[in-house]
Amino acid sequence: MINDLAKAKNILNSGNYTCVLSRHDSIYTSAERSVKPLVVWLECEENFKDFCAADKVVGKATAFLYVLLGVKSVYAHVISKSAMQVLIENHIATEYGELVENIINRQGDGICPFEAAVLDVTEPVTAYKTIRRKMSEM
Repeated sequence: MINDLAKAKNILNSGNYTCVLSRHDSIYTSAERSVKPLVVWLECEENFKDFCAADKVVGKATAFLYVLLGVKSVYAHVISKSAMQVLIENHIATEYGELVENIINRQGDGICPFEAAVLDVTEPVTAYKTIRRKMSEM
């Protein structure tokens, strides 16, 4: 029997997805980039407590959103050091392919705007409010 994190990783790797949530027979997938799918899931009526997540890129902003979703484990192809710290501090088991200093923006010339927005944030709800504010600016 395959566990939920392995199932999420397999689905992430087998499709054109950016992130996957898995718990038992419940699977949620998204091909949306950045923080958008997590914000959508956070704002819907579903309960994602104890789901496992697999994601292509996890920065600090994304890590805070996973904390608020209540996931129990996260796999990331690429994860930033600050995201790793958020997940560890919130007792979320973490696996990754590559650990990087910061998540780089799509142009490749600086830090991801969401990672930059929450750089000095230490609390998940404050991070969420900061992320929503940044989304409305973009």
